[in-house]
Amino acid sequence: MQHTAIKTVEDKPNFSYSRAEKLKSKKLFEIMFTEGKSVANFPLRVIYVKTDFKDNVAIKAGVTVSKRNFKSAVKRNRIKRILREAYRLNKSIVLNNSTDKYALLILYLGKEMPESHAIHQKMEVLLEKFVKKISQEPIKSIPKEVS
Repeated sequence: MQHTAIKTVEDKPNFSYSRAEKLKSKKLFEIMFTEGKSVANFPLRVIYVKTDFKDNVAIKAGVTVSKRNFKSAVKRNRIKRILREAYRLNKSIVLNNSTDKYALLILYLGKEMPESHAIHQKMEVLLEKFVKKISQEPIKSIPKEVS
């Protein structure tokens, strides 16, 4: 009979992307496009606002792909899946280096289908740029979000 070590939650890094972490508020989307700040690493851009959430999640993130650049919903959905996966694997960069709560919107700006590994590398650089930018400038907070 073999005994395996029981891993606790602290032993395992959190690579999940739960429903609570997904940005779904239309009101917050509008605020992000009008008042949000952005950081870019072509073909990705992140628009962000500092906020507070009712459900005490540190970061809420959403992804979007322009219909103008990709007419086919199948292609847009494929790119969004790649973006979500890249974010899921690299979100610890933001979570470990920020104490504030942010809403992020990740946009794909390219005009051709991306390769998954390239997006993962770009996402890592983008999130590092984001952390560097938020550590340098104070950002005004918007009122508590209506979830």
